[in-house]
Amino acid sequence: MNVFYVFLGGGIGATIRYLFQLFIGKHNGTEFPISTFTTNILGCFMIGILASMALKYKWNEQIVLFGITGVLGGYTTFSSFALEFINLIKNNQIVMAFIYLGLSNLLGLVLCGLGFYLVK
Repeated sequence: MNVFYVFLGGGIGATIRYLFQLFIGKHNGTEFPISTFTTNILGCFMIGILASMALKYKWNEQIVLFGITGVLGGYTTFSSFALEFINLIKNNQIVMAFIYLGLSNLLGLVLCGLGFYLVK
């Protein structure tokens, strides 16, 4: 049943992202990608609020799965990345946090470029 909450929330989050990009304008590759940037920044802010509320008010697992994993996961996984980085810092895993930050960004960019290279 938990998969259903993630599925439902993910569909809602992805739809919100799509509508947001229609409203703001999709990145065309020649200008600053404002819609993706705004989506990621808003997602980070929202996951910070929701994760904090979930801990403070002891939300049940289904609400967390629907709202955080589902809606925000469908909206942007960048918010999950940010939360995981913050949690590593909060747990005094400073070196691991920065390894995660560096590797995620560096490998993400390299592998995206590799994907383009392999298909071309």
